[in-house]
Amino acid sequence: MEKVRIAMEFDMKSAPVSLLWPYISTANGLQQWFADKVDVIGKDYEFQWNQVPQTAHLLSHRAGSHVRFHWTDEDPKVYFEMRIAVNELTDSTVLAVIDYAEPGDEDDTRDLWASQVDALRRVIGCL
Repeated sequence: MEKVRIAMEFDMKSAPVSLLWPYISTANGLQQWFADKVDVIGKDYEFQWNQVPQTAHLLSHRAGSHVRFHWTDEDPKVYFEMRIAVNELTDSTVLAVIDYAEPGDEDDTRDLWASQVDALRRVIGCL
C-alpha cells in the first residue's frame, strides 16, 4: 500500500536560523531531540531509538535551509524533510516537516512529530 504524504509546520518563535540549523543537520544536534543516538558515516545517518538502529541516507541539504533523508528500508519515493523558513514581516521562524505515513496512521505520525518538535523547542529554549 502506498504511503500518504504529510506536511506539517511548527512555530519556533523567533529562534534564529543559525541556532536551529545544527539541531536538524548534525549528529550531535539530532541526538539532543530526535533520536537516542546518531552516527554519521558519509551521507548515511544511523539513528537509534531504544538501541534499535535505523539508517537514513541524506538525499539533499542546503545550509540554513533544509535537510532531506530517505530511510534505506523504505520505498525510494518516501523521504522525510525538515525545512527552516523565516517570515520576514513577523520575524517568526517555522520548521516545516514533510513525512510519509501508512494510510490511517497520519494522526499518529503528526503526534509523533509534534512530540519530537516539542523536545526540540525545550532544547533550544523557544517554548
